[in-house]
Amino acid sequence: MENIWITKAEYIRDYHIELEFNDGSSGIVDLTNELNKPIYKPLNDINYFKNFTLNSWTIEWENGADFAPEFLYARTIKNVAQQTL
Repeated sequence: MENIWITKAEYIRDYHIELEFNDGSSGIVDLTNELNKPIYKPLNDINYFKNFTLNSWTIEWENGADFAPEFLYARTIKNVAQQTL
C-alpha cells in the first residue's frame, strides 16, 4: 500500500467519524471499541471525543492521542464493506 493519510475528517455521531483519504476513498470509522488504552480514556467523554483536529496525516486530540492513518484506513474500509452487505 502506498503512504496513506487523512485529508478530511468530520464527526458524525457517537464514536463515529467520517474520513476521506489521499487515495480518494472515504467511509465512516467506529472507534467505540478502540478507547480502552490509557491514552484514549479521555475520549470516552463524547464531548472530548468530538473535539479532534486534523494534522498533516491523521486525526488527533488535545491530550496527544491519535490513531495511525493505516489503522483508520483498514477500519474504514472494513466498515464500508459491512455497510454494503
